[in-house]
Formats: sequence, C-alpha cells, structure tokens
Amino acid sequence: MPRFRITVKALSPDTKAEPLQFEVANHDDILAIARRMNGRFDLDEESNSALAIGMKLLGEIVLKHRNTEPFSTLRPALSDFNKAVKAVGV
Repeated sequence: MPRFRITVKALSPDTKAEPLQFEVANHDDILAIARRMNGRFDLDEESNSALAIGMKLLGEIVLKHRNTEPFSTLRPALSDFNKAVKAVGV
C-alpha cells in the first residue's frame, strides 16, 4: 500500500502554528489521482488538488472505521460523491 507524507505549513504571517506533518497509507496513488483531477469540475488547480487529497484522506479513514460512528453514517454519502466524481472521468 502506497505511503505518503502530508505537510501543512502556514503561509500567513499572522499564523504562528508550527507546521503539521504526518504519514498515511492509502490504497490508491493519491498523487496520480490529484494530477488526473486537474482541470475538472471548473476548479483551479489548487482547489482540484485539495479536493483530491482531501477526498482520499477522508475516504481511507471512513473505510478503515466503516463500522464505527460517525464514520458509518458518512460512508453512504461519501460513496455517492465518489461515484459522481468518477462519472466525470477521473
């Protein structure tokens, strides 16, 4: 299973928080998916990347905890959303 390092670093000078960095495993190559989503949904490149990465990170957690609340309640809606995204040709 592919592993990824996620880093979130504040760019605004008024944000004093230290960068957040963590590693995750995902059953898909989330970088390849983010690249394939570029130019879809009438979004700019940054929004497309954020959507792709966010969907994959959330989806993996929901899948892992699919029998636990509140993730079990989110799973059907997330599944429908993923199907709609794939129908666009991602």
